[in-house]
Amino acid sequence: MWGVDGGEPHRAALAPGDLALIYVGPPLRGFVGSAELASGVRGWTSAEARLYPGDGRGGVLLTDVEEWDPPVPMQTVVLRIDPSVSNPYVQANAKNGFQNGVVQITEHEYEAVLGVRAEWSPSTS
Repeated sequence: MWGVDGGEPHRAALAPGDLALIYVGPPLRGFVGSAELASGVRGWTSAEARLYPGDGRGGVLLTDVEEWDPPVPMQTVVLRIDPSVSNPYVQANAKNGFQNGVVQITEHEYEAVLGVRAEWSPSTS
């Protein structure tokens, strides 16, 4: 389960089968995993609300969750992304850490994260 606040700009675009990168902001500033969405955004059931550690009222269900150790530093990824094919919003916010919980990225940006992940993790070689 991953909480998605009602004010997230791309909330309605989330759909089952979407791929997600899990990012933790300051002080870590790194990608700590990946997952696939098993649902679009929806309200938690009573049972889910009791299990969910946050105070959010809804979000998405995740499947195929993979935790990354070590995390992939955001700064390393940003250096690999060609700004001419990048989402300008991503480039502008990467320096300060993302303030939103949902950010759409390009395929190029997604592949850049996975490329750094492959280099940093002995388990992916």
